[in-house]
Amino acid sequence: MATFYDFTTRAADGTVCDLSAYRGQVLLVVNTASECGYTRQYAGLQELQDFFAGQGFSVLGFPCNQFGGQEPGGADEILAFCQSRFGVSFPLMAKLEVNGAGADPLWRWLTQADSDHPHPVKWNFTKFLIDARGRVVKRYEPAVEPHELVDDIKALLAR
Repeated sequence: MATFYDFTTRAADGTVCDLSAYRGQVLLVVNTASECGYTRQYAGLQELQDFFAGQGFSVLGFPCNQFGGQEPGGADEILAFCQSRFGVSFPLMAKLEVNGAGADPLWRWLTQADSDHPHPVKWNFTKFLIDARGRVVKRYEPAVEPHELVDDIKALLAR
């Protein structure tokens, strides 16, 4: 069975990002968008990144334009927006699709039929918590605020 670490993706700068580089870390994987009602969650995601800094945790943002065209910009524009508006320092990947025939392989794996979370992403800011072994342990729908994940992250880091 595949784990998160078996995938590669593209970083926002276009370089290949081998996700095995995150082996042993607890991760929060989020599909993001700059023009969404949930965009303000970038601030909370950055707070999680800051709070758990140095503890083996990272947020990974995956911009997506599939929901209402709410991420229309290019990589440079997305990075500038996230950094200037929310002080984002966590890694942002290249814009991708999370659903349908064009879905990125990682996102197909996150939502596959035989997983514990077998349904397509409904909207921007869907979150997946990945344990240090590269397994999805929990999925959070967009309305769940980042601060609500603190106890789940702490529990995984304590393992």
